[in-house]
Formats: sequence, C-alpha cells, structure tokens
Amino acid sequence: MQREEMEKVNIRFHDNGTVSYQHKKILQFVPELSVNKNQKITVPNIPLLTLAMHSNTLGFFVQKTISVLLNMGDFKPFVTITADELVFGYDDKLVSLAHQFYPKKKRPMSKMGLLINRNGTLDEVHNIYTGMTGMEQFGLMDKVNGINHLPYWKSAPCNSLEASEGSFFPPRDLTKSDMIYLYDKDICRTLPFQYRGPSPKHGIKADLFTPPDNIFETVEVNPDNKCYCSGNEFCPPKGLQNISPCQFDAPVYLSFPHFYKADPSLMRPFVGLNPTQEKHESYFKIQPKLGVPIEAKIRLQLNLKVDQAPYVTPVKNFPSMIYPIMWLEEGIDDLTPTIRRWIYLGTTFAEIACPLMTYSFIFIGSCILIGMFVNGYKSLMFTKRTIEIGMKQLRRRSALFIQHPENFITRNEVYTLLEVPDDESQKG
Repeated sequence: MQREEMEKVNIRFHDNGTVSYQHKKILQFVPELSVNKNQKITVPNIPLLTLAMHSNTLGFFVQKTISVLLNMGDFKPFVTITADELVFGYDDKLVSLAHQFYPKKKRPMSKMGLLINRNGTLDEVHNIYTGMTGMEQFGLMDKVNGINHLPYWKSAPCNSLEASEGSFFPPRDLTKSDMIYLYDKDICRTLPFQYRGPSPKHGIKADLFTPPDNIFETVEVNPDNKCYCSGNEFCPPKGLQNISPCQFDAPVYLSFPHFYKADPSLMRPFVGLNPTQEKHESYFKIQPKLGVPIEAKIRLQLNLKVDQAPYVTPVKNFPSMIYPIMWLEEGIDDLTPTIRRWIYLGTTFAEIACPLMTYSFIFIGSCILIGMFVNGYKSLMFTKRTIEIGMKQLRRRSALFIQHPENFITRNEVYTLLEVPDDESQKG
C-alpha cells in the first residue's frame, strides 16, 4: 500500500477571484499495510496487448510484420515483475520505443508503470475560485493548464470542468444543491456525487455523497455518457468507461473495484471477485457550512480492454475481455486534531455558543437597562418628594405669618459710643 502526500506549490492569487497552484505528490510505501514491495507478481503485458489491439485496425501484411518483430524480441503476453515496479515503473522495450518516436503531446514516460507520473512530479496547473466573487463557486475549477474545458472529449457534458479538485466544495447550506462534482486528471473526467443524507462525524455535522447509480450506465439508459464513446468507438457495458485519451491511448477502462455495480458478465471470467458496498463504494462526507471534506474515499479500478489479435503470434490465443489490472483507494481517513478542532469550533460549537452568547448579552443588557431605570426612577421620586416637602413647609410658614402677625416682635435698640478718658484726667 502507498500513502500519498500532496502539497500545493507555486501558489498565486489573481485579481479575478481565483488562485492557481500545482500539486506535488509523493507516494510512500507503507509496509505494515502491504505485501513485500519486492514480491514477484505476474501481470498482463500492457504495452504488448495495447499494440496488438491497435494492430487490428491495420492491414494483414502490417500485422504479420509486427508479429515477426515481436517474435524476434521474444515478447510474451504476461510479464513477471515486482509490485513496486508495477506501480513505479520497469524497463520495457515497446515503451522505450514509443517514448522516442511518439508525438510529444502523446509521448509516454520512458518506463512502464501505472502510477509512474504521480510520484514526485509536478501536477497540472489548477486555477480555482476562492469564493471572493461568491461562495456558490467556492473551490470549483476555473481552468486547468489555461483551458476552461477538458480536452479529451468533444462535447458537453463530458468535457465540462465545472467541478472541484477535492479540497473544497461550495457549501451546501448555501447552494442547496444535491449534486457535487470531482475532477481527477488520471481518469479524464469529472465524477458526480449525489447527496444521500446527514452523516455526522466526531460531533461535526456532515453530508454524505456517493456516486449516482447511473454514473457508468450504458448510453441507452444514460444518454449523457454518449460523449465518452463518440464516433465508432466501442461503447462499453454497464460499469465501464473508456479513459484511454489520458492514458497515452492505451485501452484502459475505468470501473468501481471488483466491478461493483457493473454488468455481471464482466466478472464471469475471473475467480475471487466479490464486490461489496462497504469496501468498494466511493463517498464524501462534507461539512455543509464550510464545504470542507472531513472524510472521503475514492475507489476506482483500472482495467485493460483486450481484443484478440489472430495474426499477432505472441497474443493470438489471448481472448477478448476486460482484464482488471489494479484498483486504487484515495481519500481522507481522518483529520488532524488541529483541523478537526477548528472545524468543530467554527461549526458545531459556534452554532451553540453564538445563540447563547447573543441571549446572554440581551439578558445582561436588559438587566443593566432595568437597573438604570430603577435607579433613575428612585432619584426622580426622591427629588420630587423633597420638593413637595419643601413646598409644604413653605406654605405652613406663610400661613403662620399671615394668621398670627403678633408672634413677630419688633425690637428698637439704640447704640451709643463710649467716651474714652484722656491721660490727664486719669492722672488727677
């Protein structure tokens, strides 16, 4: 098992309310969850089978020439490699030739590996909306590598880029939408997810989203899938979708693991496939107020479409079938304690604390106003009573003066200066 660590680098904010960045992905081997990475396994020779399938469109003599060259190179329909080589690459003669002579835009890596272009390399340049111009577009893609649509498909809805890359989604509390969309460059398309109901985790509110039942339906049932098999291209049965345009034209088809929710005929040639919802269904749990995923699992299977090539000797006995190669699980198991705490404080705690604080402030403010009113009323009544008492006393004294004037006595007093004797009189 590989643990994928992603880092956003080359971050640039733009005036139109978007931000651009690249993903740098590092895959780390997790030994306690895996078999020995050096364990030998036998898998289909994908480059050889791809060449053989494409040879069916060529003339008889060209096919025989290819057959002779492949016999001289001792190519076999199966190769034995290590698990690590299957994921991160091994030397292959056909891939080396394609790397040298293919057009630049379709040129594969120099080695054959299912995830060779995901380890330590810089991803596409993503341009997403920050929400500054409206939270209805928060986290949605604006452009990828400067293009506002998917170049792999000719028409809508297949070439639509109106999706998130998985880090943020428009908050459902705002949009009220029951559908979200995820973009992944490795599968050439956006994946729809449908709202299924509330699914809280760690005391945090969350909405559960899973793929709709018709996501990989046939074009007869879901006409929107017609643009994935335009022209004379093979339209697969239920449960499959062609992703060869972003797999260097190799006949790679996408499905859910173990052909979950696929046509039962796809499982018949194989032993050990056991599709179950708990192990093989993809889902998102998203906080509806913030639009942040708190848990997610994207589970997808890569399959190789093999067409029998009767004139190419090394693979002439290989039957036509959809051959499962590997299935992947990406996602978020759990948030770090710090992120979980901030989400909890910003949602669950805030929903409880804010009303309590509001009512508390209203109650305290009301008490203060009542206290001020009571004190003001008391002061007013005290002043009024004092004035009334003063007025009553004044009226009583006025009445006393009017009714009993004899009570007032007038005193006439005369003051005279004393004579001071002189010194001579004192001596005599």
